[in-house]
Amino acid sequence: MIQTGLIQNAHSDLVTDASYDFYGLRLATCSLDQRIKVWHLDEASGSWSVKDDWKAHDAPVSKLSWAHPEFGSIIASSSFDRSVKVWEQSLPSGQSESSQQTSGSGIGGTSAQPQPSTSRWIERAVLTDARGTVRAVEFAPHHFGLKLATIASDNSLRIYECIEQPSISTWQLSEELDVQNLSSSGSPSLHTHGGWCISWCKDRYWGELIATASGIDGVVKIIQLTPSRRPTVILTLDPTPTPQTSSSSHEGNMPTVEGAVPAPPTFSVTSVSWAPSCGRSYHLIATGSRDGRVRIWRVRPGEDLDREDDDEEGKWTASVVADFDQHKSAIGRVEWNITGTVLSSTGNDGRVRLWKATSGSVWRPAGSIGVEQTEESELQENKDVDMEV
Repeated sequence: MIQTGLIQNAHSDLVTDASYDFYGLRLATCSLDQRIKVWHLDEASGSWSVKDDWKAHDAPVSKLSWAHPEFGSIIASSSFDRSVKVWEQSLPSGQSESSQQTSGSGIGGTSAQPQPSTSRWIERAVLTDARGTVRAVEFAPHHFGLKLATIASDNSLRIYECIEQPSISTWQLSEELDVQNLSSSGSPSLHTHGGWCISWCKDRYWGELIATASGIDGVVKIIQLTPSRRPTVILTLDPTPTPQTSSSSHEGNMPTVEGAVPAPPTFSVTSVSWAPSCGRSYHLIATGSRDGRVRIWRVRPGEDLDREDDDEEGKWTASVVADFDQHKSAIGRVEWNITGTVLSSTGNDGRVRLWKATSGSVWRPAGSIGVEQTEESELQENKDVDMEV
């Protein structure tokens, strides 16, 4: 059983992203209507009400990301207008965010009408280095400071760092990488679709690592960012490598028929999510792509990221531990829960699907939920729903 809620008519156009804050009590949504809305959860009734609503960009908003609360109440947004904006919530003196959250609507359904709010979101910075649509933005884990990564249709991964806190108005472009040039294989023509998605490694021990996907070559690159060296690709997750490649620090691997040469993939990886490690000796990375497949990779770290030799012990390796095609349509999003034990995915089939490992570490479908808004679904708002197993 799982409890679901419905936010009816959240935007006037297609919703492109939704992102919870650190505590899960606020939900930011964005849309093709160029607006951002921040919804607050009334824990007593389980209903959501919109508290803040503003026009954020001059084109559709593609992605949102919350900063860690130690930096304040901050949201970054990316857009088709080639910009990234950093927003900070401003509250009247003497009023805390907790008082804002407890002033929600009464018991009952979710309200899409703005509720009285004394807060406002101030545009603190506009980052305009991209030469194409900015498709993804994500703040780095808080232990690396107030940093954010972006990837755009110009194939460039950009890392920004806030150098003026607490005003957060001055951001420095610390890295600008052409993901195509970082590739050790593949045809440049496979990168014409630009960058798609990014996800930071949450584990502090391994330093600044970020997973990126671009083009239609179907691979994900793990990039190491270090102050003392140029950014390098330490691992490539490739579901269809050639027979000569191995699951090493430069290529992923899937079993192939001896002598067979797989056809090069021509699909985009549109979503990647790096799971919280939670004490595991390996990493889990999930990908979703336009070929309709959800894949889970087990990534085993090498002995030391700083080693410069090529011995096998120092290399990172990866293998696919799950490969699902139940969506039968392009994947829009994959996301882990807070412990990295349950994966959720959404597809063009109109369903959210959940995946979980059994006691034998075999990944299985854990259920699915229909998310298409119909008259019947409106009647089921805030009701317990049997999950399809």
